Amino acid sequence: MADERIAIVTGSSKGIGRGIAQRLAQDDYTVVVNYLRDSGAAQETLALAQPHTPRSLSIQADVSMPEGAKRLIDETLTVFGHVDVVVNNTGPFLVKSVFDTEIDEWRRTIDGNLSSAFYCAKYVLPSMRARKRGVIVNIGSLNVETLRGAPTTAAYNAAKSGVIVLTKSIARSEARYGIRCNAVNPGFIETYATTEADRRELPSLVPLGSLGASADIGETIAFLVSDKARYITGAVINVHGGLWV
Repeated sequence: MADERIAIVTGSSKGIGRGIAQRLAQDDYTVVVNYLRDSGAAQETLALAQPHTPRSLSIQADVSMPEGAKRLIDETLTVFGHVDVVVNNTGPFLVKSVFDTEIDEWRRTIDGNLSSAFYCAKYVLPSMRARKRGVIVNIGSLNVETLRGAPTTAAYNAAKSGVIVLTKSIARSEARYGIRCNAVNPGFIETYATTEADRRELPSLVPLGSLGASADIGETIAFLVSDKARYITGAVINVHGGLWV
């Protein structure tokens, strides 16, 4: 259907990705739920999206590998003919210093967070250029655009800092083709991985006094992909309750 809007959300079987997919479906985006292993969780996300957009579907693909990202984009184009939005959300978290980080851990963290965003952008941009439209949103992390040192999250922060440079580079190169690219940096967001200790200890660090919700990220992205944000590209938006400002 020519007027159907298609949004791919990588890593959207649970957590922040699920919240993003659900919110975009509420705005009538047909959502492609991408997952790596947990097909059951992907179906749970679809159950939230399909009441709004029944043609939403899931695609298993490892987007940290170029062939996986290409397959995700190609299968989406085969089914729907176009892609309006890509949200590069997937990415493993690693808490280790440089000294303690193994080579394979470094590669998984960089490929999962940074290379995946590059691959998905690389493979979707030709179709977006052909249509002279499209929006890419990349998920960063706490204030990574400030390039602070990260003694215990070195690989992760290096990857997410690269995501910000990638975002601004895409924004600069693709604007002439009607394509926008922005980044969203989540703060302490409550998800399936949040522990009771997190709920006790983290809110006191946040000026607004609470953890965020995946819906907070979803609302921000829903705005960024809408026509209301038509003049916003290359932006980095922190959604963190005032943390580290």
